[in-house]
Amino acid sequence: MSRIGKLPITLPAGVSVAVGEDNVVTLKGPKGELTQRVNPDIKVVVENGVLTVERPTDDKEHRAMHGLYRSLLNNMVIGVSEGFRKELELVGVGYRVANNGQILELSLGYTHSIFMQLPQEIKVETKMERNKNPLIILESSDKQLLGQVCAKIRSFRKPEPYKGKGVKFVGEQIRRKSGKTAGK
Repeated sequence: MSRIGKLPITLPAGVSVAVGEDNVVTLKGPKGELTQRVNPDIKVVVENGVLTVERPTDDKEHRAMHGLYRSLLNNMVIGVSEGFRKELELVGVGYRVANNGQILELSLGYTHSIFMQLPQEIKVETKMERNKNPLIILESSDKQLLGQVCAKIRSFRKPEPYKGKGVKFVGEQIRRKSGKTAGK
């Protein structure tokens, strides 16, 4: 039995679940609404405020999907009740960030500024304070979308191992390398 898949998901107050036809699970909560299509073999059961995921057999494919869909549904429950938040930090001289609505403007040491249109599901906030690195704060109820957007922003200038310059997550440890002079 899958250790992840067999864990029940307790639904917090204010979160409602609807399992529609074609096994489409819809969750509504204070932070928004999310839908996920579940494989027809996997059964989603809602009883007394507890959501459970069941599989028909012990086939390898069913075992894999059991844990996967339980994790996806758990992330959706957390997303519609509490939401997810990621903070990105720009480390480097002259690196700047600003947002105008859903458009993010990044100055990352290139000859041009990078403009990125963010999805409507994501709330963005930027902080620029003196003597501190600029911050990008992203919030959303959809964990997968939030992770994709963060990865895209980080890909514009990944942290390099010598000086640590680039876009990194707050609290992320960068493995540093010593330069040419370290061998002497």
